[in-house]
Formats: sequence, structure tokens, C-alpha cells
Amino acid sequence: MSKADIDPPNLYAAREPIFPRRVKGRFRNLKWIIMAVTLGIYYLLPWIRWDRGPSLPDQAVLVDLANRRFFFFWIEIWPHEFYFVAGLLVMAGLGLFLFTSALGRVWCGYTCPQTVWTDLFILTERWVEGDRNARVRLWNEPWSARKARLRLTKWTIWLVIALMTGGAWVFYFTDAPTLLGNLLTGQAHPVAYITIATMTATTFLFGGFAREQICIYACPWPRIQAAMMDEETLTVAYRDWRGEPRGKSKVTPDAAPKGDCIDCMACVNVCPMGIDIRDGQQLECITCALCIDACDDVMDKIGKPRGLIDYMALKDETAERAGAAPKSVWRHILRPRTVLYFTLWAGIGIALIVALFLRSPFDLNVTPVRNPLYVTMADGAIRNTYSLRLRNKQGKEHEFAVSVTAADGSVPQGIAVLLEGQPDARIHVAPDTTQTQRLYLTAAPGSAMAEGGQAEIELWIEDLSDGLKTHVNTVFHGRSEK
Repeated sequence: MSKADIDPPNLYAAREPIFPRRVKGRFRNLKWIIMAVTLGIYYLLPWIRWDRGPSLPDQAVLVDLANRRFFFFWIEIWPHEFYFVAGLLVMAGLGLFLFTSALGRVWCGYTCPQTVWTDLFILTERWVEGDRNARVRLWNEPWSARKARLRLTKWTIWLVIALMTGGAWVFYFTDAPTLLGNLLTGQAHPVAYITIATMTATTFLFGGFAREQICIYACPWPRIQAAMMDEETLTVAYRDWRGEPRGKSKVTPDAAPKGDCIDCMACVNVCPMGIDIRDGQQLECITCALCIDACDDVMDKIGKPRGLIDYMALKDETAERAGAAPKSVWRHILRPRTVLYFTLWAGIGIALIVALFLRSPFDLNVTPVRNPLYVTMADGAIRNTYSLRLRNKQGKEHEFAVSVTAADGSVPQGIAVLLEGQPDARIHVAPDTTQTQRLYLTAAPGSAMAEGGQAEIELWIEDLSDGLKTHVNTVFHGRSEK
């Protein structure tokens, strides 16, 4: 028995490097535009200023972990309002379902961070080492001074891009100009340096070396997206009934005419995933449509109609094979599944906007101090103590007045309201802060509140600057409480 019969087969296959060729066309131009916009937003957004007053940060977009707040231009989200963030995450998921059901993996092909940064790294690689053929030759040739120089130049630019990426990320969590100064002088917190180093390393490795491996093996979406697609989904496909049999000559050996595909491999050479779209739908395809641009360019040169590779649905294939015209794009997109996704997506968005504009500019929380339930004063009055927590979510200091009513809305007789450390029932709260204050309710001796046991009451807070009011329900414990 030979050694080959004993040893198990090697299931590992080394990565084959992919060298996409430069291509021009409408989809490539669209990808350039999306790359410029998304990277511009990512790198520049932390540096935009937004005046919120002297006591609040002026960074337009800031995740203020120290104070547990999130600022987005004029919007401020507090920890108890996390439902806004949850709603946005649900909207993002529904949006991904919507676009996938309509246009396949269009997110992966155009706006996924892995795709955007890989595109940027490939652009750098092409600028330093040349287009596809030059890069293939450089890969295959032995190491030399020229090869080392080109590789070091490329890796250096990649490292600068990766460092900018990691640096931009931490700027979202603290004041960007201040942090930049601290980083350059070595005064920043170690967490900032560790985060930048981690983001830099992952960007450098994922965008420069792993590339399509992240999409194929690390990302779960290629395996999930099939559930979002159906026979009406528009995705990149090859019209094999028009292109086959392929070849450069006009006829086959048996004198039958050949298809429009001349087997030039242009679609394969531009693919960042290294696949052949003519083999049919594949998990690796990210629907970037660069193969459409490449094929259309070849069709123009040989005088054939465009669209040999195009966005199309499975139903279009059946119709075209039968000689019928395919559906319009909008008839594919506007169908029950996509309408349902859009309705849910829009409904959540509208609900969040309504909740944003209807939320109160201040929050009130009142907790009775239950040890003891009440205190009998020297004159026989009954005092209850409460912990009052008032959050002023506005950019200016506000004065608030505290009052009490019975459960039926009437004003109870013989009850006094006092705030600890204050001469009356008024409290000043600094801008964008939460203040905790002891609150005392004292019922006069012999009053219904003092002698009536437990009573339901309403504690009201009124903003004296604009008259806005809110209340919480609580209880007052009188003398006869058992």
C-alpha cells in the first residue's frame, strides 16, 4: 500500500492572487462616485462643527461614551432613548433585505466597507505597479531591487490609508481636534492607540491581502442573501442563449453560426472576485457589474448589441429564450415583497421621526424613599421623602417648579412641597445634565393626607421658561398606614 493511500487528502487550497484589469463604463463610474462619497463622509464627518452652546460639544457627530450620549448635528440621544438606535439598526436590516430582493448583492458590490477599501487598495496597486498584465508579470518574476521598491511603495501607501482609517474611527468618540493633538504629542489614552493600531492592522490586511477571501469565507451574507432573492430579483447574469457557442471565429466546425461571445475573457479579467460570470450564478459574485462594463466595451468594438452580460432576472431568461421581451426594470422592482419591505422600512422611519419631534425636552423620575415610609414631625405633621431625578436635555439652564395633585387632579389641602437645599419648590438644572434632588412632601397635622393612610398622588414638573409640564404617579403614606 502506497503512502498516498494511507495519508488523507489535503483539503487546503492556497489562495490564487487576483489582478483585476482597469475598466471604464457606467457601473465603474458609479462605483467611483460611491467610493468618493462614502470615504469622504467617513474621513471628514468628525471634523464638522455644530454649535450647541457653550456647555456642549461642538462636534457635529459624536459618540460621547464618557457622558453616555450620542450627538448627530441637532439631535441628541440619551441612554434611555436607545430605541432610536435600535430602530435605525432595524431600518438598516430591512434596507438590506429590500435592496437584496430587488437588485441582488448590490450592497456588497457598491457600498460594503470591505468592497470600498479593497477598491481603494487596488487603485493604489494599479497606480504603483501598473495594470493587470504588469502586475501579473511582477508577481511571477523573482525578487529584485525594482520589485522590492514597488512592493514597499505600495505597502507604505496602504499603511497610510489604513492608519487614516483607524484614526478617523476614534475621532468619532471624542473631540477630533483635541484628540489629534494628544495623539501627536503622545498624551492620548492608551485605548486610543490600541484602537487605531487594531483598525489599521485589520484594514491593511483585509483590504490589501485578504480581499475577496473576506467576502467568501468571513462574511455570512453570501449564504443568507439567497433567502432574500427570487426569480424576479435583478442580478448580473450572462445571456448564454445569445453568447453560445462562444469563440473568435464566426462559425463552428460544422458551419453553424457562433454566438456573440468571442471568449475574450474581459469579463473574467476585470472581476475582483476572480470568477467567470458565464458559469452562472455563484456565491462569490458581489454584483459589482464591472463585467457588464467590460463586455459592453467589447460588444461596441465588434459591432454587436450591448447586454450580453447585464442585470436581469431569472424570469427574463425564460421569456427571452421563448422570444418574448423581458419585463421593465420597475416591474421587477415593484412587486409585493419589495413593497412590503419598503412599507416596513418607511413605517419605522416615520415612527422614529415622530417620536423624535414629540419627545419631551426634559425627563422626570421620582422614587419614594421607603426606609422609613414616613416621618412624624414634632408638630404631628407627616413627611414623606422622595428621590427626584430630573434630566434637562436642552442646551441652556432651565428652572423647574415642583407641585403635587391628587389622583383626580385636585390640589390636596395642607400639603407642602420642599426641595432639599432650596428655599422653595423650584430647582435649577444645568444644560444637558441630570440632577438628583431630595424632595419632601409634608402633610399638615389632622389633614386628610396625614391621616388617610396610603394615597395616590401626581408629582408635576413645570418648565418655567415655556410652561411645558410632565408628571409621574406615586404614593403618599399617611399615619394610619399598617
